[in-house]
Amino acid sequence: MERPYIICHMLTSLDGKIIGDYLKTERAAYFSDEYETIHNRYGCKAWMCGRVTMEKDFTFGHKLDLKQDHISTIPRTDYVANKDAESYAVAVDPSGKLGWTENSIAPWNENRTEDHIVEVLTEQVSDAYLAYLKNLGISYIFGGKDRLNFTVVVEKLKNLFSIDELMLEGGGFLNGSFLNEGLIDELSLVLVPIADGASNSVTLFETSSFLTNQHPVNFFLKEVEKLDDGGLWLKYVTKRD
Repeated sequence: MERPYIICHMLTSLDGKIIGDYLKTERAAYFSDEYETIHNRYGCKAWMCGRVTMEKDFTFGHKLDLKQDHISTIPRTDYVANKDAESYAVAVDPSGKLGWTENSIAPWNENRTEDHIVEVLTEQVSDAYLAYLKNLGISYIFGGKDRLNFTVVVEKLKNLFSIDELMLEGGGFLNGSFLNEGLIDELSLVLVPIADGASNSVTLFETSSFLTNQHPVNFFLKEVEKLDDGGLWLKYVTKRD
């Protein structure tokens, strides 16, 4: 299988929570900045997040009013709008709900980068949404008919966009799906010295009930770096050197 090297890069509390009130504290702000610094240090050509994360940080719940009337049937084939972009933002959006208004994330990150958007969809997406993406010049690929097969997805990212390194950045269920398919090569974990304590907060790796063949995955410590104010940057790999 030809696919990118995949790094799961996340920030968590001491009890493994990736969201929660602890992120609103003044102390956590420093570690959020460190997380972004480390993201940039890796220099991966592409990064990936799930729909909920993308909606929270980029499209801000923007709703689309797409009319299905007079839309011709669009073949469920991959659409590459830009195969030569310097960097890519990959949005896992199975049903096609994200309300993008541009084909790069530049408007949402103060033009620091111009990551070209690639939507990951199932074949259940509407023709109207596909037409909408094409009109904006947003690339899209299909990862399955009803459910996403991430092995297929990452192979397409490699072959269609020449992505050699992919940074996976949540949420927890997306991370869990990659873990379940054996697709994580490295874990980069910024550990915030705060316990969240909430029982309903999402953790680093979550698994959906429809996933079968769930099994423990071994990680091997590669490097530890102390951060200011008691935090740690932990690097693990899934294969021993």
